[in-house]
Amino acid sequence: MPRMLDVSEDVRAEIGDEEADRLLAGDNAPGSYDCTSCRTPGDSEQERTSTVLFVGDETAVLAFAHASCIPSQVVRVAEEQLQGAVASITAADTADALSAAHPEQAVLGVTSGLVLIEGELHPALVVEPTAPVARPGSDGLTDEFLPLLADQGFHQVTTLDEKPAALPGWSVLVAMGQLHSVLQPGPGGAGQAAWWQAHQPLQVTEGWRAAANKSHTVLVFAAPVGSIGQQPREDLLRDALEKAAANGRLVAAAMPLAGT
Repeated sequence: MPRMLDVSEDVRAEIGDEEADRLLAGDNAPGSYDCTSCRTPGDSEQERTSTVLFVGDETAVLAFAHASCIPSQVVRVAEEQLQGAVASITAADTADALSAAHPEQAVLGVTSGLVLIEGELHPALVVEPTAPVARPGSDGLTDEFLPLLADQGFHQVTTLDEKPAALPGWSVLVAMGQLHSVLQPGPGGAGQAAWWQAHQPLQVTEGWRAAANKSHTVLVFAAPVGSIGQQPREDLLRDALEKAAANGRLVAAAMPLAGT
């Protein structure tokens, strides 16, 4: 069934006319999806949908977004970021996401909230991908999201009674009261690079911002797909975090706040 897809000239130039026409005809394009910008559900059969192509040095991954959030475009990202945090390709797929019959794209969903630890409210971000994340070069059968983060220095969380340890070289960028990105050490130790970056800066609550400005630290929790979900209240978010921790499906790190 044809989709209500927008394919920009830049995206078409990257993926080719044949692939673009297949997408517009409904092949290789999902009906429902999680918007890569606002992370809420979308339906390409019912609403205008943008094709967003993430391009690294060797890998390209096609994602989808509400046309009202961002236009169809090509986004250049570091190869490590694309493979380690954005794309997950199942074993039945080839190494090229665009040529796969049914590629499974993972986008990092980020939720902000306040978490009570040791009697004090701490600003926190909860990161959960929308699909399993495979280790680059693996057969794609195993979700390696937590081991990949452990390689970066995140520590497993068994209880929410203690603050997670600091992760050197990482930080959370907030500017003008909006969340922009989570930064990691750059290649070869040169500066910082975005591990996660909002296509559209995300609003945070005044309480979250005040707590972050007080502590100058943000707690970043991460869990595999299906562990946390979208929780409407902070008490439910904490319950989900505690359950993930008890099941060995939660890692975390404390990062300095960059910005205000």
